[in-house]
Amino acid sequence: MAKESMKAREVKRAKMVAKFAEKRAKLKAEGDFQGLALLPRNSSKVRLHNRCLLSGRPKGYIRQFGISRINFREMASNGLLPGIKKASW
Repeated sequence: MAKESMKAREVKRAKMVAKFAEKRAKLKAEGDFQGLALLPRNSSKVRLHNRCLLSGRPKGYIRQFGISRINFREMASNGLLPGIKKASW
């Protein structure tokens, strides 16, 4: 389980990315790299980190489902994910 402070930090970064997205795209199109350097570092989309929607775990993230591998496995074993069959875990 991720710390609440880490989850809050990710939410804050996501808001900042959304806030500066238009300005960042405009500066990139103009080729103004000095202007880009003046923007906050956390306003870059690269700084966002994928986290599991259920546990907040940052590692073992399965993008297609939006959850970590551990939660995926538990849900598949319980039959909560349709079309997923347990092979040889």
